[in-house]
Amino acid sequence: MEQANQTHHAVDYIEFAVTDMAKAKTFYNTAFGWKFNDYGPEYAGIQKVSGNGEVGGLRLDSKVASGGPLVILFSNNLEDSQAKVVGAGGKITTAPYTFPGGRRFHFADPSGNQLAVWSAK
Repeated sequence: MEQANQTHHAVDYIEFAVTDMAKAKTFYNTAFGWKFNDYGPEYAGIQKVSGNGEVGGLRLDSKVASGGPLVILFSNNLEDSQAKVVGAGGKITTAPYTFPGGRRFHFADPSGNQLAVWSAK
């Protein structure tokens, strides 16, 4: 039975492997304002920006494998988001570029996870 408030085939939850839980939580909080629900030293749920519940989690692991799906976040101000990523300890892996519909950049978090941020034109 499908739960109410769930959208069929929508991304429901994203989990990141991280090598240092405290550093990862500090990075995502500083760069994007994310808050967490702690479930012990090896897992932290990522709280929804608005409303109740979670959209993902940070899972402690000994290493982070490269590849997999690319998580893309939206920003109202791409330059501000880039500055926050760098200020929080992230590394820009692809400088901001224009694509049909907007601009985006890619970055690696302190554990090596690759993400992107985009904004409309």
